[in-house]
Amino acid sequence: MNRLKQAAILLNIAGKLRSKGSWCGETHLQKSAYFLQELLHVPTEFGFILYKHGPFSFDLRDALTAMRADRLLDLQPQEPYGPSLTPTEQGIALQKLYPKTLRMHQKAIDFVADKLADRSVSELEKLATALYVTLQGRRGSVRRRASGIHDLKPHVSVDDAKLAVRSVDSIIAEAQHI
Repeated sequence: MNRLKQAAILLNIAGKLRSKGSWCGETHLQKSAYFLQELLHVPTEFGFILYKHGPFSFDLRDALTAMRADRLLDLQPQEPYGPSLTPTEQGIALQKLYPKTLRMHQKAIDFVADKLADRSVSELEKLATALYVTLQGRRGSVRRRASGIHDLKPHVSVDDAKLAVRSVDSIIAEAQHI
């Protein structure tokens, strides 16, 4: 997927997250892009690794920086949180150049926005890590995957990890119907 189509998808998900009440910082976009790409197979082509706070893409971080430099995204302070990423007028105009791409992926984008918009950064970390563990072939029981999350992220309790695994299992099941 070319850079402008990637940007159109990221701008669209940012707009959807914000319309659903998310403050839409970089973490929301990172985790939303991860769910779009890895669960719903939207071909954004970002490389994700398991990092400090769950799956993270340095490629995506670079793309967001480039989008800000191109004045497609703007930073807006959101006290007491970090800045919010907001599509600019140019970003909104760019989306109009890719109606087929957005139409093809709109159900996936809407689904991810519905599932992640109201989540805290801490919840996003747990959910995205639960998806990561599940997709890495560690499908086993909830308890086994939760232990795997705790091993990778010791600051996440096994009980919190179990809740995240159950939530991700529900999201995966619902994703089969979109």
